[in-house]
Amino acid sequence: MTEPFLTTVVGSMPKPAWLMEQVPLNEAGKQVHGKGADWVFSGDLLSDAMDDATRVTLHDQEAAGIDIVSDGEQRRRSYLTYVTMRLAGFDYETLAKKWTRNRRRLAEVGRCVGPVRRTQPMLADDLRFMLAETDRPVKITLPGPMTVVDSTADEHYGDEAAMAMDVAAALNAEARELDGMGAAVIQFDEPVFSRYPDKVREWGITALDRCLEGIENTQTAAHVCYSYPMPGVPRPIMDSYPVILEALEGSRVDQLALEFEASRLDPALLRLCPSKTVMFGCIDNGIDEVETPEYVAGKLMEAAKHLPAAQIQAAPDCGLVPLPLPVARAKLKAMVDGARLARKQS
Repeated sequence: MTEPFLTTVVGSMPKPAWLMEQVPLNEAGKQVHGKGADWVFSGDLLSDAMDDATRVTLHDQEAAGIDIVSDGEQRRRSYLTYVTMRLAGFDYETLAKKWTRNRRRLAEVGRCVGPVRRTQPMLADDLRFMLAETDRPVKITLPGPMTVVDSTADEHYGDEAAMAMDVAAALNAEARELDGMGAAVIQFDEPVFSRYPDKVREWGITALDRCLEGIENTQTAAHVCYSYPMPGVPRPIMDSYPVILEALEGSRVDQLALEFEASRLDPALLRLCPSKTVMFGCIDNGIDEVETPEYVAGKLMEAAKHLPAAQIQAAPDCGLVPLPLPVARAKLKAMVDGARLARKQS
């Protein structure tokens, strides 16, 4: 039987200052994720630094006691473009401006200029490296098709669903190669699900399920959140989770990584996905204040009123990359200690 309240991460971890330049501070003195940072090194030195940063983040997770670890996405400037820039059909030389996230953010994005196809392996080397560096179960992440569609400008298909299905087929080709290599979890990140619940029902689940075809040896996961905190960008708590969770309950995916902490969503929503293992977001990735183990345990025990404890994993709401590294380490340790407390109480 699966141990209750296993611990994991969603994907990203902070990058050390010797790998990526620290991003500019906003008026409140906080780093703004994704704004103006660049790699410190280039060429072979950058490759070596990425290897070392991956070793460090794996060590950090192991030291905290995390059960299922990731590479912290230390090689990625962006969780999304790290993959999409390697897919045929996208142009990132000439960017386009597009309103994304249901017109909540104006961004410069890559352009889809032809059929989306996978023409080369993308993450196999990253997974091999991670497996060689840790004995813990590992997860590896890919952007989901709806998020790829929303985060790029379509100049070829003229139909979001058609584009999403080609993106899904390309991601599935990658996932099928990763399947059987030894990962515990292959996760598809779909933060935009929360922005477009109607589209989730219309074609989002179909596209997600296309990503999962033929994956037989590895657990699959979908991550749904309200995205990284971005100052000045609205982050409303919409009534979308009930629709999304009901739809995901009918999908092929094994696990759901869900935000509950920052959004203060009702854990009773877990009743809508009774067949899934849930990575229950109990750590806020948008504030420096470190949760206490007692607080985390209380959150997990509340979740266990609605879903068996063996189907609940403790996790942050989202990736921890926006946080200072010492804060991220402290939050992971508090989460692990809180899960241990909850395990004793269950």
